[in-house]
Amino acid sequence: MQIIAHRGASGLAPENTLKAMAKALELGASAIEIDVQAADGELWVFHDRRLERCTNGKGVLTEQSRSYLEQLDAGEGEVIPTLWQVMEIIAGRCELHIELKGAHTADAVVALTRRAEAELGFTPGQWLVSSFHHPELARFAALRPDIRLGALTANLPLNLAQFADELGAWSINCDVDFIDAELVDDAHRRGLKVLVYTVDYPEDYETLSSMGVDGIFTNRPDRFLTQ
Repeated sequence: MQIIAHRGASGLAPENTLKAMAKALELGASAIEIDVQAADGELWVFHDRRLERCTNGKGVLTEQSRSYLEQLDAGEGEVIPTLWQVMEIIAGRCELHIELKGAHTADAVVALTRRAEAELGFTPGQWLVSSFHHPELARFAALRPDIRLGALTANLPLNLAQFADELGAWSINCDVDFIDAELVDDAHRRGLKVLVYTVDYPEDYETLSSMGVDGIFTNRPDRFLTQ
């Protein structure tokens, strides 16, 4: 089963920061997952809509200026990194799974994946791009059909993995609270991989492994990389 560091090694360092990325690489994670939002002409690696939980800032991230975002403390003295800064620190050493958070992200992420392949040693097979914003995911797919897509769901879909199949996804990315063997089997019958978030406890790992799940997103990759 693939172990994917969720927002970097976010149980060991502030989430989505360069420190969390470095820790995931140090632990030997084969993939790192991050969240990307657009604000003031830049792509920022940050999960929440608002800044309060993870920084000393206030307000909605997408409404802020570059100068404001650059000076915020994202925990332990870390700043909110840009997507390019994260790409630079990873530099093709593992897969990078990018979740597009909302509109106006696809085109800019496409441009940076191409630049990273040219300058940082990434290959198309090292990306997986996902989103709950399916129009943005479709836009990305139209521009980079050679990159794998992950179809996100936060519930148990009525038609199981059908929506992911219709999106042309490589994987269906499911919430650990809504995964069952029927969904896993349906996804596999359709040729889809099943990735599950967020898994931090060994007993959940064992249950998912018995279902045939292909990978997990975890805040604590250190707990599973010896499995």
